[in-house]
Amino acid sequence: MKTLQAKKRFGQNFLDDHDVIEKIIHSIHPKPQEKFLEIGPGEAALTKPLLQCGITLEVLEIDRDLIAGLQKLQQNFPKLVVHAQDALTFDFSKTDQPWRVVGNLPYNISSPLLLHCFRYIDYIKDMHFMLQKELVDRLCAEPDTKDYGRLSVITHFFCDVQKLFDVPPHCFHPAPKVTSTVFRLVPKKERLNINVVSLEEVTRHAFGQRRKTLRNALHGILTSEQLIACGIDPIRRAETLSLEEFCKLAALLESI
Repeated sequence: MKTLQAKKRFGQNFLDDHDVIEKIIHSIHPKPQEKFLEIGPGEAALTKPLLQCGITLEVLEIDRDLIAGLQKLQQNFPKLVVHAQDALTFDFSKTDQPWRVVGNLPYNISSPLLLHCFRYIDYIKDMHFMLQKELVDRLCAEPDTKDYGRLSVITHFFCDVQKLFDVPPHCFHPAPKVTSTVFRLVPKKERLNINVVSLEEVTRHAFGQRRKTLRNALHGILTSEQLIACGIDPIRRAETLSLEEFCKLAALLESI
């Protein structure tokens, strides 16, 4: 595909390092019978090698200037379907088999994109994404660490997450100012039986002001007495709570 100028409003940084591309494909290990969805294919750096594995591939691209180049690939790869669509509006449930989702996600909307994928987690087999290293560190973070936060809790609720390898800025054009990380998300076969909306609300309040104790951070939705009844000390801070403890609070909130 013809190289186009990256657009800041779409958060575009195009991957163009052959060795990194091969390493990503090897990590994904695509099989011909599988169905893939690629978010933000851009200049098709991953798209073409994925298609060469014989898979069925649908791609979501919001940049109209890149659509024509992607559609040209359909002449040689009839299993390619191109959607000129914002990934945040895509309905993952419209599929006859679980998706394997891949993408070099745009930095500017990466968190909303992940949360959108989680809403359709029952239709997803696994996800392989590349994001800025700082955000991946937050996704993988455990309690009592500086990177642990709301997105860590939500991610661990839905998936097992694994860092694969870092990608330096010079592997892209234009080169971003940060290091990127390729990582894998595998949906958990069994999840705690709570309403994720309640979990999102509890974590939003709890991490809204990290220095506050839970007594103060959750004021207005849960009382100190209710926290104590769950076995949680109200003077603790959000970053000390495990996923299971947050789920207890979410279940309590849902029951009120």
